[in-house]
Amino acid sequence: MKKYLCLLLLLLPAVCMHAREERPFSQNFADATLRLDYAFSGDAFHQAIYLRQAFRTSAWAGRRKHLDEAPLKGNGQIRVLEPETGDCLYANGFSTLFQEWTVTEEATRVQRAFENSFQVPFPLRPVDIEITLTDTHGKVSALLKHRIDPEDILIRPLSDNGLSCRTVHGGATLDNAVDIVIVSEGYTLSEEDKFFKDAARAADALFSHEPFASRGDRFTVRAVFAPSAQSGVSVPHQGVWRSTAASSHFDTFYSDRYLTTASVWQVWDLIGTVPFEQVIVLANTDIYGGGGIYNNITIMNSDHKTFVPVLVHEFGHTFAGLGDEYFYDDQFQTQYPADAEPWEPNLTTLKDFGSKWADLLPEGTPVPTPVDELEKKDVRPLWNTLSGEEKDLLNLKLGVYEGGGYTSKGVYRPVQECRMKINECERFCPVCTRAIERMIVYYTE
Repeated sequence: MKKYLCLLLLLLPAVCMHAREERPFSQNFADATLRLDYAFSGDAFHQAIYLRQAFRTSAWAGRRKHLDEAPLKGNGQIRVLEPETGDCLYANGFSTLFQEWTVTEEATRVQRAFENSFQVPFPLRPVDIEITLTDTHGKVSALLKHRIDPEDILIRPLSDNGLSCRTVHGGATLDNAVDIVIVSEGYTLSEEDKFFKDAARAADALFSHEPFASRGDRFTVRAVFAPSAQSGVSVPHQGVWRSTAASSHFDTFYSDRYLTTASVWQVWDLIGTVPFEQVIVLANTDIYGGGGIYNNITIMNSDHKTFVPVLVHEFGHTFAGLGDEYFYDDQFQTQYPADAEPWEPNLTTLKDFGSKWADLLPEGTPVPTPVDELEKKDVRPLWNTLSGEEKDLLNLKLGVYEGGGYTSKGVYRPVQECRMKINECERFCPVCTRAIERMIVYYTE
């Protein structure tokens, strides 16, 4: 067991320092947030981006250092550019529900539009905003570049929307914390107390897991209560539709357990002027399901017995860009073709494995790595009967195991079992832990 535990010493590598001197934040930006609403539209073959509206909102809650480099590529990037020189003043990566939809069968026969909202620091001078989408092969599939003048009279200033907001965890200053906002969904006026208790449970769940637990002082979690006309959420396969604050529903892409909302602008309106970097929509239901999209939205049921592990799993997607390590081979089209290396830090197609966890592999580890005898069984129903050493074998023994990213062939994961693979596994693996730790450091140091 010691040989697996020693891998934990590798979880805190130093984040690379910039070789050049950075411009101070205040040289280019005001202490305010520019919210940009877009419509992404198209189908499996062609995509386009359209600007809807710009807003000036609250104090800037994002990072103030290494502004010009996105920590992960994501399936898209937004950049703030200096018009005269083209220098990048700010960059961030993201993923979207729209891009997930473009690889479904429906996208081969229907054109649709999806809402998206992004935040960048508010510029002091006119800037160019460049937003790009990339396909599963890593190629640009859509690009929009437009000018933003901070003096534009049509940039709408947002004011307090009057919704109740409480801090449920932490309280560090905006520039020293990752700011999370939890938004109520499907809670009526009479369920306000339940929402704030559920929001506190969500924060407790997140900070009971490493590497979040030991770094809880680097996070602030606020909860915003937006009352819904009806309690619960929409479940189309049961014929149930509710009038709710965030208009969420199960059956996204006709998957029973995939709970999402397409009403992103609406969610951002509910948040209003509350400063945030990450969004969790907490849905008032005991039905299993949820979703998490990198730098977009985590959405979770509040009352299912798997609330804790599923919330932590989904936040792993949204915050650290972690990919799903399970597989079931029922996709219409693979999201991870062999000619491209996934941007997610815990998945590889071996196209560029050197950029992933090759530095953590024990010398002599075969690539691909065969699974142990224990892993040849379905360990989920057996998990609570396994010894600590058996769990360590499955969770800490690093390799390159085939199966991940929803497909059993051609995509590889770091360990045999991880929080990003099964709910029963209590921990993230060393690779996922390192990815989360790097992101925390990136945003707070």
